[in-house]
Amino acid sequence: MTKPVSAALNTQRRAFEVASQGALIVGASFFVALCAHITIPLPFTPVPLTVQNFGVLLVGLLLGSRRGFAALTLYLAEGAMGLPVFSPLGPGGIAQLLGPTGGYLVMYPLVAGLAGFIFETGARTFARAAIASLLAEILLFAGGVGWLFVLTHSLARAAYLGLYWFVAAEILKVMFAALIAVRWRKERLT
Repeated sequence: MTKPVSAALNTQRRAFEVASQGALIVGASFFVALCAHITIPLPFTPVPLTVQNFGVLLVGLLLGSRRGFAALTLYLAEGAMGLPVFSPLGPGGIAQLLGPTGGYLVMYPLVAGLAGFIFETGARTFARAAIASLLAEILLFAGGVGWLFVLTHSLARAAYLGLYWFVAAEILKVMFAALIAVRWRKERLT
């Protein structure tokens, strides 16, 4: 093969790789948007119970730290521009980022990045995926409850509105995300 032909093939391969990675990131942001629309309103808190956090964890575990971070940054940009990617129970757009759920939302890129980083830097076992997801959830709730504290000026009220009601559901989300991530990895290797 001549050098110009080889260089052209390499350029095409790189372009295809960039396009496929971009499509993966866009698809992941849409997956989280779909998860956000599976929502249960709770009458005693402005924070709904959604499958969104599960989607964020799964994206981080499956895509890794960089692509997971990119996908959730894109997701926030989509939402800020007014696309209907956030939970339909909120006002949407920038108002949703500044509202009671804003602390959780802005943490999503970091949550996906942390889960992905922990999972990709060792043996990809269920225990590692569960620990990665658990630590990422702690980061998520620190941001969410922290923002609720800013809005309410009461740590007790912030924890009541944004933490206590969600613990059991979040444990299930952590376990399912870890199980799916490990199962997906095993299927790809066989």
